[in-house]
Amino acid sequence: MTSIPAAARAEPRLSLDRFAQAERRFATALGAQGRVGVFAYEFIRFGVKMAWACLFGKMAWACLFGALMLALLIGTFLWYPKGAALSRFDFLTIASITIQAALLWTRLETWEEARVIAIYHLAGTIMELVKTAQGSWIYPEASLLRIGDVPLFSGFMYACVGSFMTRAWHLFDFRFERHPPLWLLATLSAAIYLNFLLHRYFIDIRVALAVIAVAALAPGMIHYRVWRVHRRMPLLLAAALTAGFIWIAENIGTATATWVYAYQRNGWAMVSPWIYLCWFLLMILSYTLVVANEGGVQAPARDV
Repeated sequence: MTSIPAAARAEPRLSLDRFAQAERRFATALGAQGRVGVFAYEFIRFGVKMAWACLFGKMAWACLFGALMLALLIGTFLWYPKGAALSRFDFLTIASITIQAALLWTRLETWEEARVIAIYHLAGTIMELVKTAQGSWIYPEASLLRIGDVPLFSGFMYACVGSFMTRAWHLFDFRFERHPPLWLLATLSAAIYLNFLLHRYFIDIRVALAVIAVAALAPGMIHYRVWRVHRRMPLLLAAALTAGFIWIAENIGTATATWVYAYQRNGWAMVSPWIYLCWFLLMILSYTLVVANEGGVQAPARDV
């Protein structure tokens, strides 16, 4: 009969004895059901842990940042007063800076993590300047806090992606097998970024880069720890799922008229699957920055 051991002490937890006791009883009851019970408990625990990561705890600021940004997009679209002295976009910029400052002040984000995320933030802002100048998308409202046609809050949307990856790496204790070498990821990331900036002037090799990315990630496995034991999934699947969540966020951004693609100017339409491919590639860039900051990857742990 399989039993579930006590929860790992190192993980964030509520300081409520009654909750902890109830959780242990729940774990013991499911553990008594054998492997199915263990699977059910870990599945529930995974969901709770992700919810925790979105709301509480020192390891959780990445999800919180992204959730707050999406909430701001929706909330200001629905309820921000028209004709206000402070434009909606300027409010979003000030709110983004306030959130970032609060994360650093409360030490939910370290300065080392902020440095890595800032690089992706800067890279995203540069790409925004180029793509809006080319007419790929527009920010349809007026604002003062902007560079060219790009309101300053836009860079924080890229920061949300980098921040989630950085904190998830530690929250789930990522380990890897058959991981692509850093030099390959760095070379691929540079090619992806340059292609996004220059493809209108040269040949667009986006599809070829996606094929290379798939080939590089396909052999890899990512090991993640929900509780005490590491589980694993294909690295390519993890990348595809992450890009899918970003694509959903893109739909929220355009549905709230925060930015609008050329084909949406006469009315909202679902974001093209082509944008999913773009985000899959841009996510490689963010992921490479995280791997470089971590000094490489660790081999899978021997769970007992």
